[in-house]
Amino acid sequence: MYQKYVALLEKHNKTSYQVSKDTGIGQNTLSNWKTGRSQPKVEKLQVLADYFGVPITYFLEGAEKKECVC
Repeated sequence: MYQKYVALLEKHNKTSYQVSKDTGIGQNTLSNWKTGRSQPKVEKLQVLADYFGVPITYFLEGAEKKECVC
């Protein structure tokens, strides 16, 4: 997910700081996503999707966890 976020930053010529200020998503939260310490909640992904003008599925595609159905 974070790679997709970075791609949108580059495309829109934004910084994480700008996104944080504009969306209210804390810089610490964005940093935790980057390092894998936490995963974004759907509500926050929707805020980012709205901000960048993309569907929420942009972030969710390929993010499904592969679980064993044993």
